[in-house]
Parts: sequence; structure tokens; C-alpha cells
Amino acid sequence: TGGVEALSKIVAALPGGLPPIVIVQHMPPRFTASFAQRMNALGPVRVREAEDRMVLEPGQAVIAPGGFQLEILRQGDRYRTRIFSGSVVSGHAPSVDVMFHSVAAVAGAQAVGVILTGMGHDGAEGLLALHETGAITLGQDQASALVYGMPRVAREMGAVGTEVALEKMAGAIVRAVEVAAREKLAS
Repeated sequence: TGGVEALSKIVAALPGGLPPIVIVQHMPPRFTASFAQRMNALGPVRVREAEDRMVLEPGQAVIAPGGFQLEILRQGDRYRTRIFSGSVVSGHAPSVDVMFHSVAAVAGAQAVGVILTGMGHDGAEGLLALHETGAITLGQDQASALVYGMPRVAREMGAVGTEVALEKMAGAIVRAVEVAAREKLAS
């Protein structure tokens, strides 16, 4: 709840050239393609609906297709999507938990995880898995969240490293990406 508006504000404020972005928005089938088209028109980040085995590219955001699960696979130094019909997880297909758990497994501390406004708990366990790998994890704060369900559960579990207001989230993401890149170079 409120995720479409929150994502629109963030994507519109992000610069081009960032590492690949993967978005899971709870939407039914056939809605995610048009949502991706609308998001693509907002700014320099190229946005499209994810397809199976798609290579993730810098400056690009992909949106999990409604009714399917999305995982990220690593092949060498590249990341690819895996789209599959799977069971509903945490009440959803696509599920944020499925995506976050896969990112934790293949990217770990090189990733940045963000959980935004929404009902329920989807994403909290996956964000915790990311946090435990050393990834930077951000959660939308209560004051700016339309529904402080998903970020609240993630915070209470210890999965959120920093809470951020929606209007400051794009900047926080850019800073987190810079920190993750510096740490990768240092290791």
C-alpha cells in the first residue's frame, strides 16, 4: 500500500548510471508491464518488466512480473533474473522475500536493500538476510510511510540499518551505493 507512489518518487529522483535495480511491487499479472512503462518515463533510469534470464545492466531497473517469483542469479561477474511460477511466499507472488534472499546469496555485502511502505511482513526476513551479509539496508520511516507495516516488521527484526524519510530515500540510496562500491574496492 503506497508503494507505487513511493517508487515513482524515488525512481524519478535517481541519477542514471547506478548499478542494476530490482523492484518487487505487489501487483497482479498484466499490471506490472504498464507500471514499468510509466516508471520508465520518470527519469534517466531505464525501467522495464523483468524477463526470465535477463542480464541486469547498470542504469536499468527491472520490475518483477505480477503473479511470478523473481530471483537473481550470478553468472561470472554478471547478474541475471530468474522468473518462475512458484508458490505464494509471505502472501505474495512476486514476493520481496524471495528476491531479497536471492540477492543476499549472490551479491551479499555488495548489495543495497530498501523496504518501503506496505501492509504485512513481506520482505522483512529477506532484508534481514541481506543485513546479515553486511549489505546496507534502508527502511522507509513511519512518518513518510502510508502504511508502516513492512518497514516496521523489518525494523523490529533488526533488518533495517537506517530509517529514511521518503523524500530523502533516493539520496540515501545513492550514498549507500557509493559506500558499497568503496568497500568492494577495498576488499
